[in-house]
Amino acid sequence: MQTSKSSQARAKYEADGFYLFSEPIIDKAVIQRAIEGMDAVRAGEYETGTPPRSSAWSPGDDPKKLCKIEMSQIANRAIMELVSQSSIGKLAAEITGAEMVQVWWVQLLYKPPVDPDGIVPTNIGWHQDRHYWQAWEAGSELLTAWVALSDVTPAAGPMKFVRGSHKWGLLDHSDFYGQDHEAQREEIEVPDGEGWEEVPAILRPGGISFHDNLAYHGSGPNLSGKPRRSFAVHLRTEKSKPVDNLRQGLTAFIDTPTHCPVIYRKT
Repeated sequence: MQTSKSSQARAKYEADGFYLFSEPIIDKAVIQRAIEGMDAVRAGEYETGTPPRSSAWSPGDDPKKLCKIEMSQIANRAIMELVSQSSIGKLAAEITGAEMVQVWWVQLLYKPPVDPDGIVPTNIGWHQDRHYWQAWEAGSELLTAWVALSDVTPAAGPMKFVRGSHKWGLLDHSDFYGQDHEAQREEIEVPDGEGWEEVPAILRPGGISFHDNLAYHGSGPNLSGKPRRSFAVHLRTEKSKPVDNLRQGLTAFIDTPTHCPVIYRKT
């Protein structure tokens, strides 16, 4: 039975397309171990003996660039410990009403402070995750838990969500690596009667934001002087199915619990 508080959280998630748990919900020790694991993976040290999946960023690349590494949890036990937290699964179930929540993909995200010369871009462009997730059938219930490992202040280039945009359907324009946010906004056809309201996700270390796969989001430069550290933990519920029930690409490991753990199951 849902409490009044959880019912309110679910209603807000359904209305806005995102929900913020700004205060820490993950133990400090788990966060610290994950930070150490992040640094190890970025340095090319894989304690499990298994490297991450092929990624846009590899050890030795420009440290001033946005670092995005795919499936780093298979390379480091501390990262796996972080993404397997039952608290993440319980909160996801609370806001969606899910009976099962599984991690199906993970992205390590390390946004360095902005280059003093302004040469290296670190913005994340406006996009809908669903644009990149064509391996899943239309209508699949997919969401992301964005876990902060550092203090995500207004200066740190926080993720921003467009309130209610998950109700617009899948639109034509998404570019994760887009740097000109204003130009992107001009291309995105906002439905008649809808507005563009950006809400920043200001989070403490151990705080989490959840967002629907159709919610538009992006982020600006990190002006804090310190790296912005996070993991995007992509989740699915029982209301999801791979296209043609295939296990390939983004769905390749959903039957492999050592890669994609189930973090909540209703008893």
